[in-house]
Order: sequence, then structure tokens, then C-alpha cells
Amino acid sequence: MDTLQQQAQEAVLELIEKARLQQGDILVVGCSSSEIGGGQIGKQSSLEIAKEVFGGIYPVLQQKGIFLAAQCCEHLNRALIIEKRLAQRERLDIVNAVPQPKAGGSFATCAYEAFDEPVAVEHICAQAGMDIGDTLIGMHLQEVAVPLRLKRNAIGQAHLVCARTRPKFIGGERAHYDEALK
Repeated sequence: MDTLQQQAQEAVLELIEKARLQQGDILVVGCSSSEIGGGQIGKQSSLEIAKEVFGGIYPVLQQKGIFLAAQCCEHLNRALIIEKRLAQRERLDIVNAVPQPKAGGSFATCAYEAFDEPVAVEHICAQAGMDIGDTLIGMHLQEVAVPLRLKRNAIGQAHLVCARTRPKFIGGERAHYDEALK
């Protein structure tokens, strides 16, 4: 049986490929450690579970030069933990919040502890997203979000939904589109 870390790594590698993510892109991850462990979202937060999943995702993103935006839970209004240099690059307003397992979530807590210069922001426009446990990440994706079907549809006991984004199609029936951007 594969581990949570292996499951997360497998999923993020497939997501990167299918979403055609490139160096400098942003991946938002919402993660319920409660759901992964078979519990109800927000009820059984587990740093141990979150560390395993984080350990499968973050090193892959670092290697590929893709930024991680770790979504906090509803207690921090779904704020995001990101690297300060990303906040500066995107000209995002930094807010003062430090996630904890039961106020921000275990995955966001792991990100805060692992990042060189972690900061919290309220909004971001990511190029792709990974929602582990139905945490509702859509508000942090660029328009237009397109669902991605991965071979793996769960991490642990949590439902896994992924998305990529694409430019809007504009111009109507006479317009021609760049197939590489679909």
C-alpha cells in the first residue's frame, strides 16, 4: 500500500503535466487532514497527516520552480500562506495571521513552518489547484478553471479534485484560437 506522501507526489506530478505548469506558476492547495484520515473536515486536524502530504507536494514544486499557495481553512477566511517573494512579485497585501492546526489548518501550518519567509495573503490568482478533501479552492484560481481528471481521485480517505486554468475565449464564432492555450 502506498503512503500518503507517495499518493500526494503522484497526484502533483500528474497535475503539473496535465496543467502544463511552468516555472514561476502558482499552484493553490487546499488540504483537509481530517478528511484524509477519514474524519469530517475541520474536526480531526492532524499535523502528522499534513506533513506527509506536504512532503509529497512541496519538494516537487520546489524542484520545478512552481510556487505553492497553501489555503487556510475557514477560520482564517481561506487566506493563503505563500513565500514573501511571491507576495512581492504579485504585489499582494500581506495580512497578519499565523496558521495553527485548528485555526488555519494543519497543511497551511506545515507550509508556514517550511517556507523561508512565509506570509499570509487573502487572495491569489493561481494557474492550477489541488483540492484535497473538498476545501473549496476555486476562489483562488484564475479565470477560466477547467477540471482535470487524474488517475488518482483520492489521497487517503479524502476526495481529490484538481483544476487548471486557461485564457478566456473571446470574439465569438468568427474568432480563431491558439490550440496550445486550450
